[in-house]
Amino acid sequence: MTAATTASDVLVQEITIVAPAERIFAALTRPEELLRWWAVEGEVRAVAAECDARPGGAWWMQVEGNCSPVGPVHKVYGVYRRVESPRLLEYTWNREGEEYPESVVRWDLEERDGITRVRVLHSGLTSAEMRQRNNGWPLILRLLEAWAEGR
Repeated sequence: MTAATTASDVLVQEITIVAPAERIFAALTRPEELLRWWAVEGEVRAVAAECDARPGGAWWMQVEGNCSPVGPVHKVYGVYRRVESPRLLEYTWNREGEEYPESVVRWDLEERDGITRVRVLHSGLTSAEMRQRNNGWPLILRLLEAWAEGR
């Protein structure tokens, strides 16, 4: 996995996953798939989700665990901006109960011979506190990788 910060308000993470882009895209846009892999035993897990994966469609995910200062159960949500299956997904990112400005998450999937380079870019992180609060992408990518590769 590689990490890079391209600007002061952007976090970028990349990973190569031995799985087709279609499988990864489904894992990002289908609630039943999200609930299978978005979890760290004993720490955090997605317990409910909805995804209307089309431009202008809403998404949300309810998460349990010690990952939010607003409590053990919180909701992240937003609106899809771009949905180009299976190579591009972009949506707004908000956390219920927190007073940060809205940010944007973009997933770029580039597949070659059943191996997909996954790049997630989280932008609009206008303060050091916001960047720290949203620095869990390496873990999320490792969870996605393990699920997509069947581990």
